[in-house]
Amino acid sequence: MRRVLAMAIVRIAAIILPASHRDWSRAMVAELAAIERPGAALAFALGCLGAALKQAVSVFSPTRGRALGILCAIGAVGLGWAYLIAAGAPLSHLVLNGAALAIGLLAIGILRDAGRIWRAMGGGIMVALAGIILLTSLFGISASGVTRWLAVGGVMLQPALILVPVITLGFARAPGRASLLAVLITAAGVALQPDRAMAGALAAGMAALAFYRPGPAVLVALAAAIAAFAATLAQADASPAMPFVDQIFFSSFGVHPLAGLAVLAGAALLLLPAIAGARRDADNRPIHLLFFMVWFGVILAAALGNHPTPLVGYGGSAILGYLLSLLALPPYVEGRIAGQSRAPGEPESGAAGPDLRASLTLAG
Repeated sequence: MRRVLAMAIVRIAAIILPASHRDWSRAMVAELAAIERPGAALAFALGCLGAALKQAVSVFSPTRGRALGILCAIGAVGLGWAYLIAAGAPLSHLVLNGAALAIGLLAIGILRDAGRIWRAMGGGIMVALAGIILLTSLFGISASGVTRWLAVGGVMLQPALILVPVITLGFARAPGRASLLAVLITAAGVALQPDRAMAGALAAGMAALAFYRPGPAVLVALAAAIAAFAATLAQADASPAMPFVDQIFFSSFGVHPLAGLAVLAGAALLLLPAIAGARRDADNRPIHLLFFMVWFGVILAAALGNHPTPLVGYGGSAILGYLLSLLALPPYVEGRIAGQSRAPGEPESGAAGPDLRASLTLAG
């Protein structure tokens, strides 16, 4: 299993590496195949992943924010597959996560100019999305005293997990009366369900936005989000832990320590785009901080309670929610903008940076 996990990690590292390092991607795979001891192979693979993440951050630019997020989503789902396989999860779990990833990537391709769409609709589309959350709390599928799910084509989806990050980030990108109304409806919806994880994520996101932009609308949204979170804490939540979905930050280590590390690494990948953006994209720092706080809140809730573990656990809702929330990051531009110089720290095309070479040498 260590050999399979090592190869999976190296493949993910190859995906994350910038295009200028594709030769090193092939070299990593070849070097791994030549390492006989499984433990050494895994150590090398983890070194490759660390080096790839460092390079991805070093070449970050505003035009690549969404692209980095897409790569991190693919990597997190891949590491989640490694855990699910090691834990003996049904094949249908892997298929559903893969299908959610494919649908989310397709949605990004179709809605890549989402900011313009939000502004053109005057926030109306956000109100409609928030209405889905509220309707779910009133007429959705209930279990163990909570009402959070809708059945779509025989698949159970959790609309709040898909839409709360989108609505929160959409409000930050296009604030107005309609988008504020969407946040208020969302707060009411998650409070009624009740859903502590998404109420907490909403409150965390609004707190981050209020730190940078403490205007009247933002403060009203923050107050509503805090009230919703307090309401969820005041209500009982007896939802049991579902296998391969909840509490896997801990249970994965019971499967194997390496499976646990894969889960933790996958969760960390979700926050990488926000960290890189906050460091290198000052003009959009509030958006990156908001993205970080929302998804950190979801991850923290999964660690502390019986809530879905995003992307590395079974369930398509978090995968769709994460990919759709990437639409609020700076636009993804394919390739280099004409006349644009290299990003700080980016090596010339075809040349491997010294940090990458040193990391791979040390790992080997």
